Amino acid sequence: MARAALRLGVRELADLSGVSTMTISRFENGQSGGQAETLRKLQSALEAAGVEFIPENGGGAGVRLRRERSKI
Repeated sequence: MARAALRLGVRELADLSGVSTMTISRFENGQSGGQAETLRKLQSALEAAGVEFIPENGGGAGVRLRRERSKI
């Protein structure tokens, strides 16, 4: 969901995160739970690109685009 919200391709996310395209594809297809370091790299890259991860709050965990900070 985060990659789609940012309109990033798998290759772009791979470049941003340092994770291989095959690893990203396997993770997205549910074929791999992912190593902790790999997940950290993906999360860091997505957060740097503008996504916020939302913790479980009764409706389930999710993602949203970070709001731009007003320039006051």
